[in-house]
Amino acid sequence: MKIKAKIETGDTPIVMHLKGRLAWTLLELVKAGETGITPLHNPAPRVSHYVFSLRGKGFVIDTEMQPHGGAFPGEHGVYRLKSTVTIEHVEGRA
Repeated sequence: MKIKAKIETGDTPIVMHLKGRLAWTLLELVKAGETGITPLHNPAPRVSHYVFSLRGKGFVIDTEMQPHGGAFPGEHGVYRLKSTVTIEHVEGRA
């Protein structure tokens, strides 16, 4: 998968070309809106790494830690995209 995304930064938007899991993660964040994504509901290897990488490229993404129970209780992150992003083109499967 490949995408072309634009981050609205004021006067000069930033255009990004992403592929693979970074593209998938950004699309999931955009689709989720304020609900956010979590590895519990958006299973993928290393979601936190993809979020970290997107942050390094200039995307603003918040993390809220939430407790969970089950067989392996603990906490998980809910990631929410705070940047204003426009997906301009998607190539491949989403």
